[in-house]
Amino acid sequence: MKKAVFNWSGGKDSALALQKVLEEKEFEVLALLTTMNDETSKSSMHSIPLEILERQAESIGIPLYTVASSSALKNYDEKMSEAVQHFKELGVIHFIFGDIFLSDVKSYRESKLNPLGIEVVEPLWEKTSQEVIDDFLRSGIQSKIIVTQADLLDETYIGKDLDQNLINSFPENIDVCGENGEYHTLSYAGGLFKKEVEFSISETIKTAFDFTLDTGEKKTFKYWQAELTV
Repeated sequence: MKKAVFNWSGGKDSALALQKVLEEKEFEVLALLTTMNDETSKSSMHSIPLEILERQAESIGIPLYTVASSSALKNYDEKMSEAVQHFKELGVIHFIFGDIFLSDVKSYRESKLNPLGIEVVEPLWEKTSQEVIDDFLRSGIQSKIIVTQADLLDETYIGKDLDQNLINSFPENIDVCGENGEYHTLSYAGGLFKKEVEFSISETIKTAFDFTLDTGEKKTFKYWQAELTV
């Protein structure tokens, strides 16, 4: 099998893509790679604490490899280059992701990794959101919503299991997979997990982030975020 690294977010798309990779047996996944905020010891994307990520990796049976970066990701390229070099020395030339159809995201990954001699692999690529959510519901993987975009999904969605009933309750303007950032999840049991990953939500907080859009316009996005504990 080809040696690979799986870029792990901890959420449903990651879990579904990894389960597909493990079932197809084309790649030997040496590690689950996650970018961490070195100030909070939480994942950069979904703010999942390191201990929960470690429990996920242990349950799946693949080691976790973390890339520590600043909160502003200013040293991200340098840290990722170091990680790539580490894995290339182990014979890895494939990095696997759980993206679906956002071409700018895939192009960004390729622009960063291809020059380093790494091929980007996307097991879910070009599936529709409906196809992916249907595959997820059939997979047996259990995931809870841990982040929502506040103006689209209110705080009552935090901590709920992603099932057909919950999906049916989404407003019409919500991508069922949350592919536009409407929500993020934490996968914790079923499917590829050998045992349940135990965690709890201590509180739900509202956060805000400022982004500069492609047009140059600055916009503030507000989110409901689960504070996760073990």
